[in-house]
Amino acid sequence: MLQNRQNIMKITYKSYTMSRTIYVGHRPCPDTVIPSKFCDNRIVSSKYTVWNFLPKNLFEQFRRIANFYFLIIFLVQVIVDTPTSPVTSGLPLFFVITVTAIKQGYEDWLRHKADKEVNKYPVTVLEDGRSVKKESEKIKVGDVVEVVEDETFPCDLILLQSSREDGTCFVTTASLDGESNHKTHYTVPDTEKDLQALTATIECEQPQPDLYKFVGRMHIYKLEQEPAVRSLGPENLLLKGATLKNTKKIYGVAVYTGMETKMALNYQGKSQKRSAVEKSINAFLLVYLCILISKAVVCTTLKYVWQSKEGQDEPWYNQKTQKEKDSNMYLKMFTDFLSFMVLFNFIIPVSMYVTVEMQKFLGSFFITWDKDFFDPEIQEGALVNTSDLNEELGQVEYVFTDKTGTLTQNNMEFIECCIDGFQYRYRDTQSELDGFTVTDGPVNKLQQKAGWEKEELFLRALCLCHTVQVKEAGSEVLADQVDGIDGLLLPQPEEERGFIASSPDEIALVKGAMKYGFTFLGLESKSMKIKNRQNDIEEYKLLHVLNFDPVRRRMSVIVQTKSGETLLFCKGADSSIFPRVRPEEVDRIRMHVERNATEGYRTLCVAYKQLSAEEYAMADTGLREARLALQDREEKLMAMYNQVETGMSLIGATAVEDRLQEEAAETMEALQGAGMKVWVLTGDKMETAKSTCYACRLFQRGTELLELTVRTLEDARLKRDEKLYELLQEYHRKAVQDAPPVKAGVTRSWSTANQDYGFIIDGATLSLVMNPLRDADASQYKSLFLQICQNCTAVLCCRMAPLQKAQIVKMVKNSKGSPITLSIGDGANDVSMILEAHVGIGIKGKEGRQAVRNSDYAIPKLKHLKKLLLAHGHLYYVRIAHLVQYFFYKNLCFILPQFLYQFFCGYSQQPLYDAAYLTMYNICFTSMPILAYSLLEQHISMEILLHCSSSAYLTCTVLFLKQQRLFFVFATMLSSVSAWLVIIILILLSLLPEILLVVLRKPRGPHSRQTICVIGVKLCKTQL
Repeated sequence: MLQNRQNIMKITYKSYTMSRTIYVGHRPCPDTVIPSKFCDNRIVSSKYTVWNFLPKNLFEQFRRIANFYFLIIFLVQVIVDTPTSPVTSGLPLFFVITVTAIKQGYEDWLRHKADKEVNKYPVTVLEDGRSVKKESEKIKVGDVVEVVEDETFPCDLILLQSSREDGTCFVTTASLDGESNHKTHYTVPDTEKDLQALTATIECEQPQPDLYKFVGRMHIYKLEQEPAVRSLGPENLLLKGATLKNTKKIYGVAVYTGMETKMALNYQGKSQKRSAVEKSINAFLLVYLCILISKAVVCTTLKYVWQSKEGQDEPWYNQKTQKEKDSNMYLKMFTDFLSFMVLFNFIIPVSMYVTVEMQKFLGSFFITWDKDFFDPEIQEGALVNTSDLNEELGQVEYVFTDKTGTLTQNNMEFIECCIDGFQYRYRDTQSELDGFTVTDGPVNKLQQKAGWEKEELFLRALCLCHTVQVKEAGSEVLADQVDGIDGLLLPQPEEERGFIASSPDEIALVKGAMKYGFTFLGLESKSMKIKNRQNDIEEYKLLHVLNFDPVRRRMSVIVQTKSGETLLFCKGADSSIFPRVRPEEVDRIRMHVERNATEGYRTLCVAYKQLSAEEYAMADTGLREARLALQDREEKLMAMYNQVETGMSLIGATAVEDRLQEEAAETMEALQGAGMKVWVLTGDKMETAKSTCYACRLFQRGTELLELTVRTLEDARLKRDEKLYELLQEYHRKAVQDAPPVKAGVTRSWSTANQDYGFIIDGATLSLVMNPLRDADASQYKSLFLQICQNCTAVLCCRMAPLQKAQIVKMVKNSKGSPITLSIGDGANDVSMILEAHVGIGIKGKEGRQAVRNSDYAIPKLKHLKKLLLAHGHLYYVRIAHLVQYFFYKNLCFILPQFLYQFFCGYSQQPLYDAAYLTMYNICFTSMPILAYSLLEQHISMEILLHCSSSAYLTCTVLFLKQQRLFFVFATMLSSVSAWLVIIILILLSLLPEILLVVLRKPRGPHSRQTICVIGVKLCKTQL
């Protein structure tokens, strides 16, 4: 008995480590074990408390080199008898620490205030059949929570009951991922209408931050029946922070609370990005610290050299005490060294960090206040998430951009379709289906159409294979909604209806089918209704949805007709559909797809398959088992999807136009004219992306394209890796070895000698470059690839996965010279490259706000990038450069007279300046003027920088560098060993005349010194 109990406890503990078990409503079940304890629903985003603020904040501040250095200097002044008062170092340090602590304390107080609002928010919880009002922080895992329309969910809930008859609810997740489109969530099947009578347990995975993944199952217990098991997925999970829409009321059970909710797990801080100027500041601090130490060593050495002469160590007016005579010689030398360090320590600008932070913080408001960045369509302007990188905007050398939604509008319009090799283009003057072919497929005759059955089958596929929701006329939203951007109403007044979808492609296809007479009426209780061209209503039972996946690049639905036939409709990219249909069908469609891609259209292929009763039974069983799996659910579902989506018949293809962003071509041309290299990283087909690059003027008519794709690697004579190496060598010889040399003196890629090449690579070939079959060739492949790309005017990377985008950015960022990189995108698939680049910019587009949330700067449109970089970025770079150079230069000039004064005061550590002046010099006298200058200086107007960007940007930068000639000479001297030797020799020759005189004119005879003294006395009497 005891052994069995131990085994049960082991099994239970193992299951708890892999998953968690939740009792709905805290009601016990037949196989109840000891319930686990979970965290409460309190949210803590603050960093400090009242008790740990002082020690924690001080520890963090003294981790900075400058602050720690001045703390050591202050302690030395307190302990050792130094020439200056401890106040001279302590007061500036106290000012800097206090200002920073107040700023960080205020920011943390705001976080505490926000946490309190969330934690004290009133919610309704069902307890013993009654609705009880509670504070949000008191919700426990297992509580059944009631949420009404327009309220946010207080924790992560499993949907148990909805006021809608079909058991669904609509949710917006704008505060999580920025998507304001309505997402549909479903209740768990077979739950009791009376939740007080529901006895169930939920077994689900441990908390993890992925917003779109959830695996679990629910055991429903009924009297004298076997427990029913229902699978749980993301469609059943309501996330904390999301808002209930178009549903009066829902009930859900809490599964994740507090800091274990997905929203809280996604609030982990991003890696801190540091600008090149900040890194150079740290480098110069070390250089100036070396100058300080060298000055202290020189003065200490010369002091003891001077005192080694007879009579200089102990003059008659300053006799040593017995204690001083008995003191250790080396200890006295070390004390003198520290005294000189304290005397010269003002060469390190203590207030520079605070001034630089204030300049960046206040300067970032100029971006936010810029009216040119305001977009009336979305009623928003630019957003600054990180002010630490303002000056990086003016140093960008490589721009990595997404295509869809960034270069293009992501506003899809149905253009044409191809059915069984025949092209169909809609004409507004005709009400019936009109089609014709030109060169698509094997038929080359005008005014020919596919069969009637093929046409209707294709249009049914467009009406059924999607996840679009319909908003009927008269409801709150009449227009199409995709991430909060309203589309156009349908042209027929009597059929005015809006569509809700997460992707604009799906709305375009549904509206395209409507043009040809097939109308999607909506989904009710798993029943999809469409109206055909004869105005008859067709009803299909939705059996399964095989969701879209970026790896599969397709989605499918399984439906059942009234006659009992089971059909599978599938749509997706040509690369994922063609291998799963018959080859003879592909030939009729391929030419159409390639032509549309060349014209810049987005293409999708449509296929179908009729399932027999046995096939559907196997598919249904496999899909249900995969959805019930707690472990490896996604892999099992993927295997079932691939098994079902085989042996299909290709019906046709669609062409959807995604228009260019406003002023996209002018913006790209301006960036290239300013010397920046533009790379396009997209998941689209090569032909579509290439057409977009031509439209954006990244590729010109005379540009020679170097293509490195799977198609170019096909060679019967050579293996794929051998062909890859051969092409890399050929392109390297053409673009690098045979190219004219870049003009000397140009530090960035501003030469026009290499402007004739464009490079194209796809994701599969990039994988071979990054991970070749032979490990020994990895570095060589990457080196060749990088050199080719750096010598091309523009690079197009198509069929890219998000991880590959980040890999490319990282490769360029870590290349020779460490060029400054910028990534810009609008979707979740761009987040990885935005985080990887030195500067990440998000566009407030239609693919959600994940990119905006993870970016350093956010702008409404691509056209705003031109002013952000060429005007604001240039001015920020000039201002911060002046600021930093001024601080180092004025401190060096300030302390140099103090150093020279030691040669005239016997190296006695006598200060030249008053203590009050030493204290206020860095804090007030020299900080405020340069701060105002660094905020308001415009050495060249923004209009000139924008309207003459290609020439003025380079000219202004060169002029700025010429203005900084003195600083660059100084910086070059500091980094040159020969310059240091010359400086040391000059110091020895010019600052040690007395030693040279003693060596060259040494007195002879015992009375020489006495004679000199007598002469000196006579001279004094004569003067008197």
